[in-house]
Amino acid sequence: MADGSGKAADAIAQDRGKPGSRGNVCRPQSEMALGWGDEEPRALRDPSLPAEVAELSEPDTDAKPARRSRAESREQAINQIIDIATNEFVEKGLAGARIDEIAGKATKRKIYYYFEGKDELYRAVLARAYAQVRESEAQVDIDSGSAAQALRRLIEHDVHYHARHPELVRLVMNENIHRAEHLKQIPALPQGNRRVIDILKAILTRGEAEGLFRAGIDPVDLHLNLTALSFYNVSNQFTFAHNFGVDMTSDEAIARRAQQVGDIILAWVTKKD
Repeated sequence: MADGSGKAADAIAQDRGKPGSRGNVCRPQSEMALGWGDEEPRALRDPSLPAEVAELSEPDTDAKPARRSRAESREQAINQIIDIATNEFVEKGLAGARIDEIAGKATKRKIYYYFEGKDELYRAVLARAYAQVRESEAQVDIDSGSAAQALRRLIEHDVHYHARHPELVRLVMNENIHRAEHLKQIPALPQGNRRVIDILKAILTRGEAEGLFRAGIDPVDLHLNLTALSFYNVSNQFTFAHNFGVDMTSDEAIARRAQQVGDIILAWVTKKD
């Protein structure tokens, strides 16, 4: 599923109405993590920002902090806009969200400086949401202990991550309503999502070598089952709570669910005597 950082990429410098030229410019890590590929926001295609847009004002203090670089200011401004837009798209979907509502908490001038419109901003929100979950999975320790212990750590991480980031689940649900129309316009996204498949493949290979896991398990199937079991208690938390009186959002419920999902998946992958 429910798509980190990478190597320095080319940034395209261009002015409106003029042909662009390509130069080797290293982007800040969080910008590279967004995974736009060829669909970068305007701000990343044009790193030259007017001071009134790029620089963010700070309150005067007796001990003034070090002045942020232009790249840092640009990065912070983009992330602030995406933070606000994420909330709007999660609550109202792509069709219901309005640039005027987002601009009321940022500024319309700044939004249109960085993004060409609502669709491009929505793609940036999607790209960052996927990149963040993939980056979080890459931080899980899969090297220590047995393969079964490594897989359980990753499973429990994913259950907790989805519970702590319901916006990811709702964005994915909304994008499925649109038949992945906007995901298809983020060329780098599938490659970024392969990171979790590679992690799972490494764990499965090790588990087979240890004699713990049965052979032939497809890591994509494993990811599908893991994600489905992590997804439901977020996507259906309101209807399930109404029908059965179960609070699926408490710390205790999430911890119990994480253990259950681990038990289910490990029972499936474990080699039977």
